[in-house]
Amino acid sequence: MTDPDQPALVENMLLLRKEDFDDLLERSAERGAERCLAHLGLENGHAARDIRELRDLIEAWREARHTAWQTFVKVLTTGLLAALLVGAAIKLRVLGGGQ
Repeated sequence: MTDPDQPALVENMLLLRKEDFDDLLERSAERGAERCLAHLGLENGHAARDIRELRDLIEAWREARHTAWQTFVKVLTTGLLAALLVGAAIKLRVLGGGQ
């Protein structure tokens, strides 16, 4: 339906070839991305390294949180089992409990 050699009509009524319009869009997208990175403080060329470090930090935080929950569950389980054993020992008068 649209011939690539025919110009495209844009808002300001200028006639542009499709290739020119695509180039304009690509340059605009690049400038927008550069402005966004600059706004985030990642414009100095180290953005990829910084993002990798942030991802590694988040992954380490998730692992630490997971390990903390595992430790909490283990301590709680061990404490409950120890209390049950002490209770059973007292009930069976092994530790000199009630008469």
